[in-house]
Amino acid sequence: MLAAVRGFFSERGYLEVETPHLLPVPIPEAHIQFVETARGAVLHPSPELYMKRLLAAGHPRIFQVARCFRGAERGDRHLREFTLLEWYCAGADYRGLMETCEAMIGSAARELGLGRRIRYQGREIDLEAPWERITVAEAFDRHAPEPLEEAISNGRFEEDLVVHLEPRLGAPRPVFLTDYPASMASLARRRRDAPEVCERVELYLGGLEIANGFTELTDPEEQRRRFERDLEERERLGRRTFPLPEVFLEALDRMPEAAGMALGIDRLAMVLTDSARIDDVVAFTPEDG
Repeated sequence: MLAAVRGFFSERGYLEVETPHLLPVPIPEAHIQFVETARGAVLHPSPELYMKRLLAAGHPRIFQVARCFRGAERGDRHLREFTLLEWYCAGADYRGLMETCEAMIGSAARELGLGRRIRYQGREIDLEAPWERITVAEAFDRHAPEPLEEAISNGRFEEDLVVHLEPRLGAPRPVFLTDYPASMASLARRRRDAPEVCERVELYLGGLEIANGFTELTDPEEQRRRFERDLEERERLGRRTFPLPEVFLEALDRMPEAAGMALGIDRLAMVLTDSARIDDVVAFTPEDG
């Protein structure tokens, strides 16, 4: 599967890169618990910061398969150490991300001899492109017990998404969930024709979230304001805060219009091998010692 993924991007002119796993200063995402080293550095939750700096340095198409780390994440779909595919393309937006993503997964399935139709946990999934695209608001209207605005104001957005929406997304065809509320756009650009939402997309296959991507925000002042808001939220939650990533913010002013996506390789392997638990697709789990 990894060979098929790498071949797909290499054939399309993407450069495979490597970036540091240790971050002196992470992105201040409010709801991520970082894995810290004894000397205070952070093991990266994604290679995003350094990959965007490579975009700013003039590398227009890049991808990476990286080991990533997040604390307090363990379950049938979560590992504290996991494998992430991340790619960025200058001049693209989240619509281009969706097209690349469906082409890449379809190509990998064919390389593995799975064909157009696969089965995941008793559900048939048709991988023929184009896949379905629905907005977050539309998905709430279809599947949630309350409208999107009410769920946000009552603090039930995540609960409704996980309990009511996710199990119904991604079969019999994969689904791209698009246009998240702007308040959930830490690093995504707002839609210019609808600034109340951001150009963010998540991919679901068989009720499983596989990928998250967006058109990148390239305004350093707006990004600084969002980071400061996230720092306040981390403080409110009692989590450790760090200084802002000033080197990244300085580079952001030189970054071209671009889009990027992060895709969980372990979860993709779950779908392509019809595995119910993430433990079934990795050689070693945290409990192996």
